[in-house]
Amino acid sequence: MTRIWLARLVSGDSWRAVRGYLVAGWWRSRHPVANPAALQHFLSTRASLVAQSTLYGYLRARSGAQFPDLFANDTFVQSINIAKWPIWLACLSDLSIFAGGLLAHRASVPLHEVAELMNSTVEATLAATGVPVEAGPDFPQLADQVRARVRQCDWPSVRDDDTPFSESPDALVRWAPVVEEYKALDGKFVRNSVRFRWQDIRRDLRRDLDAGAMFATSRPAVSPHSASAADGA
Repeated sequence: MTRIWLARLVSGDSWRAVRGYLVAGWWRSRHPVANPAALQHFLSTRASLVAQSTLYGYLRARSGAQFPDLFANDTFVQSINIAKWPIWLACLSDLSIFAGGLLAHRASVPLHEVAELMNSTVEATLAATGVPVEAGPDFPQLADQVRARVRQCDWPSVRDDDTPFSESPDALVRWAPVVEEYKALDGKFVRNSVRFRWQDIRRDLRRDLDAGAMFATSRPAVSPHSASAADGA
């Protein structure tokens, strides 16, 4: 039964990747985040991991032994598939701010280069995702809010703690397909569960992020011939 409802819910490249990581334990192993492509992969998959695990974890805790049976209801499955995408966007937003803050404090580059890298990385992540068929009508507007938050961020002010993770806890409470009465009772527990889920991911990014290599690979290489020509100019 568990495999059936998981197969029904987890769709799309990001979500299939996360399912594979959960099964194989890939996400526990060390993978350097040393170039823009690796940063994009980290942001997308870890946002998916947190969105999926916290959403399903909340639904499982609230429904108890009836949890597997709920997935025989197509309307309920549809509501979860709608909910997971705004939660993912909120997770992407929070993690992008945290990652950009680490880069701003670690990299010896002008701040506008940090801003350009984070803007382009988030834009590439959103472009790769597109507008999922399962997502509700709010998805494009919520995606624009992610872009705006990253574009307007004051990177030096971002702290290396849980303060950047302000959107995802509220998003789970808002979008989870649970009656409002229960959400009012569960709110504090649910928000704390999301904050707790980010702890390991913050630790992994601190460990694996190579800020120097990130900007070395994102800048165009200068050939010896070009350098000589510039010296002679």
